[in-house]
Amino acid sequence: MKSVVKFLKDVNELIMFKHTVFSLPFIFIAMLVAANGWFGWRLLLLGLIAAVSARNFAMAVNRYLDRDIDALNPRTANRPSVDGRIDEKKQLAFIVLNAAIFIVTAYFINDLAFYLSVPILLLLAAYSYFKRFSELAHLFLGLTLALAPIAGVIAVKAQITMWSVFLALGVLFWVAGFDLLYSLQDMEFDKKMGLYSIPALYGERCTIFISRLFHMLAVLFWLFFVIEANLGFFAYLAVAVAAAMLFYEHKIVSRDIKNIDRAFFTVNGYLGIIFLILIILDLTF
Repeated sequence: MKSVVKFLKDVNELIMFKHTVFSLPFIFIAMLVAANGWFGWRLLLLGLIAAVSARNFAMAVNRYLDRDIDALNPRTANRPSVDGRIDEKKQLAFIVLNAAIFIVTAYFINDLAFYLSVPILLLLAAYSYFKRFSELAHLFLGLTLALAPIAGVIAVKAQITMWSVFLALGVLFWVAGFDLLYSLQDMEFDKKMGLYSIPALYGERCTIFISRLFHMLAVLFWLFFVIEANLGFFAYLAVAVAAAMLFYEHKIVSRDIKNIDRAFFTVNGYLGIIFLILIILDLTF
């Protein structure tokens, strides 16, 4: 029993399960708006399984492909994928299992979700390769999480709406913006390894400027989403609160670069949850 508990803890550390909070709220925002309210327990369960399995797959692929780089980085050298706690065979088995769960779940959602399931997995897996040859990897990471609201509206309506595209673009620039700040921690390591990241290529000041620009675009696209979806007061409030939280994030990072973890995990973790709550209030009242 102890060995099972230990293995589960190692898996949790491998995939950083708590980071699922970044994408889940925006899946459910898209589903709620598409259904103009509650979309049913069946879709809630299927959407949850699909979201978790897709993210597990993406994180496990990233850890598996990056294990050689992570082994050389002091910040990541103690990850389970590097230090031997989860060997390569178990990592591959975990990847295949979650891919299968995602595809099967998509089949039970609807035909369009099923047809797009494999292309989505390929996009999720491509990030680990993309960052080895292009500094646009930060935007590509944003794209992988931006698939969440698109998947949400597909689950409910079996189509892609314009407002869901605006919502997804907001997520794309939001994620890319905070990934830029997070990447500052590895700026010197990335330079040494010749990796393509904006901090390594252009430095700290330029990175912070681009991050701010991305976050302004995120707020703008979320505003377009609210307008296009014809939402009300609480939805506009959600955009305003998101803008205030992102402003606060940049303020604490500009004070001291050591605040990156606080900005990354705390501010961005709560942003999606608050956004979801306010959209629920908007659709309810």
